[in-house]
Amino acid sequence: MQKKMESSETVRKRLRTMITLALFAALAYALTALIRIPVVNPGFPLSYEPKDIVIVIAGFLYGPLPAAGIVVVDAFLEMITISTTGPWGFLMNVVSSLSFVLPAILIYKRKRTMTGAVWGLSASVVLTVVMMLLWNLIVTPIYTGAPRAVVAGMLLTVFLPFNLLKCTINALFAVLLYKPVSRALRAAKVLEEPSSAPGKQKMLIPVIAGILLAIAIALTVLYSLLYPVLSAR
Repeated sequence: MQKKMESSETVRKRLRTMITLALFAALAYALTALIRIPVVNPGFPLSYEPKDIVIVIAGFLYGPLPAAGIVVVDAFLEMITISTTGPWGFLMNVVSSLSFVLPAILIYKRKRTMTGAVWGLSASVVLTVVMMLLWNLIVTPIYTGAPRAVVAGMLLTVFLPFNLLKCTINALFAVLLYKPVSRALRAAKVLEEPSSAPGKQKMLIPVIAGILLAIAIALTVLYSLLYPVLSAR
């Protein structure tokens, strides 16, 4: 009887986890479909979407493999519904999101504190910017028809500031929203209560959020000032 009860509880926990992950995936897709903010159009549109915020929070809560699954599902749904770039857009979506979410999740998994989350998200910003410079140089000429030399000329003036700005904003909101989301899920009995939670980490949240917000604002202002000058060269 005891084993049956334990087995039943395990099944319920797995079912709750699957439903929650499905909700995270649906939210990521909905945010992509509803919030696409054009940032710059160098012959093809580059827009900001907040989906990676949702995916990295899901990864903080459930680990890297579920987060990677959400990335692939979301990119596939985009490809067959709202995207106009086909399989190449799917590939770029997967590379961009995995580059952002996996470093943060893996570092946070080793150091489950606010400091670990910030270090992980910082690594994610750097890796994503570097990866997207490389992948835009390789893939963008294929699906846009733009000459590779033209794309190469836009790496530092368009792709670098765009991805740096996008990733910084996503990192900021991930820091701001992770704790409220995790508390809400625990209050709803979807997540188990943590065994220990260092109280002083709470004091770091507004400080870190303020620093990231200042960085995001500075990058936005700098980008708006320098882009006309750099793109005119």
